[in-house]
Amino acid sequence: MGLGVALTLGTGLAAVGVTGFLAISAAFPSNGHDTGIAEAGFPTADGVPGGSSASGAVADSGQEGYGDDPVGDNLLYRVGELGEVTCAAPDLDESDPESVEEFAHAIADCLDAAWSDYFEEAGLEFSSPNRVYWHAPGHSPCGPFPNEDTAAFYCVANEGLYLGVEDIVEASAGNDEPEAYTFLLSHEYGHHVQGQSGMLAELHSARATANEDGEDELTRRNELQANCLGGVFLGASGDSLGHDRSEQDNILDDVARRSDSGGERTHGSQENGILWTLHGMDRVNPASCNTWVVDEPLVR
Repeated sequence: MGLGVALTLGTGLAAVGVTGFLAISAAFPSNGHDTGIAEAGFPTADGVPGGSSASGAVADSGQEGYGDDPVGDNLLYRVGELGEVTCAAPDLDESDPESVEEFAHAIADCLDAAWSDYFEEAGLEFSSPNRVYWHAPGHSPCGPFPNEDTAAFYCVANEGLYLGVEDIVEASAGNDEPEAYTFLLSHEYGHHVQGQSGMLAELHSARATANEDGEDELTRRNELQANCLGGVFLGASGDSLGHDRSEQDNILDDVARRSDSGGERTHGSQENGILWTLHGMDRVNPASCNTWVVDEPLVR
């Protein structure tokens, strides 16, 4: 999530993503049902792609012994929907760092509550991430920050949720829409969910035997899953946070902004970033975020 990413994307690109999503799902019910966009190869509520076979879904990874699902049959996939999340967030003044930090803490509090309850239901241990909101350069166990113009990141080594208070505003071109920052936080928190459930450990194991192209594909699957998990939270909390269609468009614009736009192919295309975020918002079920078993076009 770089400060130097292209910041000229408008609602047109988000609209393209929404149109594509609606074309897939228009004939099917939404919000947790096992039909719908699963027919186009997205995972259903049991984590298995609909309309396609998981076998060979990631055969192009260049990794020997690469199975159908490198992160396994995770317990997180067995609970069902996240359930309605009631959130309260203060007004945001993007020009005031204190206001931005207060807003970030409020959304993180809500993420803590939502995911800790879900992990308890899944029978998994859970601890909230350490919050490191920086105003000046520093150093984490994962390296210095900001690094390569990174405005926010998750460090699995100390379960740290790192956020540059002024940097995220600069990366979003001074966006005054709070839902854009809610997406950013929910995406990075998605990596914490992956870490707490054991997915990141399995990912690192899979990367150890992958070639360069395979590593990039694994990274994209990981990042797009975080988009989807962030979407799950957004879908579950949207009513209390006041997210209607215009707020959704703002979220999708920010998703596109933070997707691959240059030579590096590590976060997924703008279209796939939008589709996975929408899929999470629609299904509100982590099992539907199993990016590890879908066909390669959905994780480009």
